[in-house]
Amino acid sequence: MGGAHSRDELLDSSDSEYEESENEASYEDANEGSSEGRVKTPSSIDDVDAKLKALKLKYSTKNPNPNSVKLYLHNSVDSKWEIYEKLTTYSFVKTCSVEGDSDDDEEEDDDAEKGFWVLKVGSKIRSKVGAEMQLKTLVDQRRVDFIAKGVWAMRFFAEQHYEAFLVQFQNCTFENTYGFEAIDENKLKVYGKDFIGWANPEAADDSMWEDADDSFSKSPASATPVRASQDLREEFEEAANGGIQSLALGALDNSFLVGENGIQVVKNFAQGIHGKGAFVNFGGGSASASKLVQSTPKKTLLMKAETSMLLMSPLNESKLRSTGLHQFDIETGKVVTEWKFGKDGTEITMRDITNDSKSSQLDPSGSTFLGLDDNRLCRWDMRDRHGIVQDLADSNSNMSTPVLNWAQGHQFSRGTNFQCFATTGDGSVVVGSLDGKIRLYSINSMRQAKTAFPGLGSPITHVDVTFDGKWIVGTTDTYLVVICTLFTDKDGNSKTGFAGRMGNRIAAPRLLKLNPLDSHLAGVNNKFHSAQFSWVTENGRQERHIVATVGKFSVIWNFQQVKDGSHECYRSQQGLKSCYCYKIVLRDDSIVESRFMHDNFAVTDSPEAPLVIATQMKVSSFSLSNRR
Repeated sequence: MGGAHSRDELLDSSDSEYEESENEASYEDANEGSSEGRVKTPSSIDDVDAKLKALKLKYSTKNPNPNSVKLYLHNSVDSKWEIYEKLTTYSFVKTCSVEGDSDDDEEEDDDAEKGFWVLKVGSKIRSKVGAEMQLKTLVDQRRVDFIAKGVWAMRFFAEQHYEAFLVQFQNCTFENTYGFEAIDENKLKVYGKDFIGWANPEAADDSMWEDADDSFSKSPASATPVRASQDLREEFEEAANGGIQSLALGALDNSFLVGENGIQVVKNFAQGIHGKGAFVNFGGGSASASKLVQSTPKKTLLMKAETSMLLMSPLNESKLRSTGLHQFDIETGKVVTEWKFGKDGTEITMRDITNDSKSSQLDPSGSTFLGLDDNRLCRWDMRDRHGIVQDLADSNSNMSTPVLNWAQGHQFSRGTNFQCFATTGDGSVVVGSLDGKIRLYSINSMRQAKTAFPGLGSPITHVDVTFDGKWIVGTTDTYLVVICTLFTDKDGNSKTGFAGRMGNRIAAPRLLKLNPLDSHLAGVNNKFHSAQFSWVTENGRQERHIVATVGKFSVIWNFQQVKDGSHECYRSQQGLKSCYCYKIVLRDDSIVESRFMHDNFAVTDSPEAPLVIATQMKVSSFSLSNRR
């Protein structure tokens, strides 16, 4: 499918458009052979209800069972909603198995301590309660949509019954996630007293979100406001020389496609990346270069005004960590050395590397970068302890592999289970963990986090932060979490959580999700990965979008819209505010990476730099333009 399509046909399908199949037997029987001809397929759930009432179907909802619902199934073939059961019931059951006969539930409840909560609806649906269900609430319609081997919707007959379901669902999700009953004492244990607003979002202080919106509207970068009428237009498409594994975007003249066999250099333009330059084959030249053939680099880092690149390969398919990295000289097109990670004479591993700050890859004299492992956060220096640049091993030399200098950092004794990290414009560090926690470290210390945001139950697999450090986006398998780090100190000054402890005036996070239909189309095994803000490296410039990848989808959120508390997405929700307004770019193959180019490449008639989307076989560039 052409990349220019932003999948508006998916986004425009109204949440109230529940169409009943014309072939449904019960509906035809209800017509009682009317000579007026076939009744038109109703276009919405309200039309369905009105039509059924007019036909005097024999069921009553005057005093419904509190657990009674009307159940709908989305027909993916015809792309429409159909009534699956006009009247059925749901229940939450604690069990040890999702699959199985409903008759077993009572027996399984005897062993409830070992079990988990399952939602049962009628005889068809049986699903473990949790984020994987992608439950979407629509309060004004007394309706929830969710995934359970298909896309379903339930509509409730009374508001109090709908609200009771949501409370039960949230409580069961909490217990399935944390292993504790959802009582205030346990929520305090999980979130901490300063973050209790995360457990009770309605009582959280959202003023910081609104204050930040004000600063956004006054910033120099907002002269061209983001409008809903903007379209993505494909500008360039390039075939790759080999399977693309990662994308290294430059802010200057070139960007780089790192593949299975080597590195392809491409040119940066205002419309995207285009034109094949030099191709460096991993198999040629030095012994260090030949090692890259055996293990394709999964992580790349540009340095020294983008004249040098660090390449880190995993030990093997099952071990994502690495004991070292290779340094690639872009100007000569050669891998010039191999470095080892070591501390106090002992070889150690790293799972991730990143630049010292958002703009440090543009520094021509930069020689340091950051490293992360499960229980380590450190700064590496390619100079020795005396500040002298270490000799690079010649391609034909028998010299031992040089060891990077551990310049700063900390090895944590207990399991922090770090997974990913990113840096701000001033070099502050945000770290995401397996338990979902997100920690903020100042530029002065890697030993103790200034702020530690609690997890929401899902591991953080990728994290990014804005240049000014005010906003964080964390990636989980099923949603993105956006956090505001701003707070007001005791002297009335506005600070970020990188600079000081935030106290208890902490805004609740907001979630970015796919609606259940899009999530189901993306595929049950496809997960969100690598959510990132658009790329700026100057004070006063504002990030305008967030982009993430799931399967063949590149998903784009308008960041200003996410921050707007009055946005329509948030009006009919309970719990943490979730934004479902996004654009989708669909590719033919699974996407390796989606990223916005540097803000330098945003042209005057576009509010954003081009979006670059890489699959293993090709890379495409899209411009965000205003409709005329």
